[in-house]
Amino acid sequence: MSGQSHWLARCRAHLIGLAVCATLAGCAGSPAYGPVPAGSYRVQSGDTLYGIARANSVSTADLVRWNSLPDADRIEVGQVLRVVPPPGSASAPATVASSGGTTPPARPRAQARPSKPASKPAPAPAAPRTATNKIPMTWPATGNVLANYNGSSNKGIDIGGKSGDPIYAAAAGKVVYAGNGLRGYGNLVMIQHENGYLTAYAHNRELLVKEGAAVAKGQTIARMGDTDSHGVVKLHFEVRQKGTPFNPSDFLPPR
Repeated sequence: MSGQSHWLARCRAHLIGLAVCATLAGCAGSPAYGPVPAGSYRVQSGDTLYGIARANSVSTADLVRWNSLPDADRIEVGQVLRVVPPPGSASAPATVASSGGTTPPARPRAQARPSKPASKPAPAPAAPRTATNKIPMTWPATGNVLANYNGSSNKGIDIGGKSGDPIYAAAAGKVVYAGNGLRGYGNLVMIQHENGYLTAYAHNRELLVKEGAAVAKGQTIARMGDTDSHGVVKLHFEVRQKGTPFNPSDFLPPR
């Protein structure tokens, strides 16, 4: 399954999970996830693998290995990660065997004391990915940029404005998702474009298109809002190619 298809599949899996929650537990308002097993952590909006590793005093390399992650740069909101070593793991703290002789062991000199295990070297940074066969895009909203892409905590750009401002399709394509089932994105539209590109438009007040609809470049697809954005009216806009996020500013014309 390609990275892009995997991302879309996760969106639909979230929708199914929310529907079950509403039926069995009578959930109302924003969706809630169930408890996670001991030694695990559920990814929240804005989390990075580095931040989760640091909070649990482990390395990102450990988290990648323990959770069989194919890409350390891609974790999803709602994903459950093991944050402690699995049984028998080489990363589990080792114990020092005691002496079994009848004579008490000599007091070790200071330099002979067992030293703390050296921390593993940080993995070398992955080579930056390059978008291929770029397609020209238009700005999806007219407001000022509130937050820029950084590739970790923000995998898109945030554009400000007033509630109800129009949101435009950045390029022609087909609507592959329109709903509010992906936690942290609110009312969300995703559009599939040529050359494997996908654009996402989050936190809308109102959606004006449905899944399967063909849209033209510059067509109004939603109204700006603050759903699942902590009360801040804005558009969160992402550009991905085969599941990999890229800086939207590299595709948009200068203002």
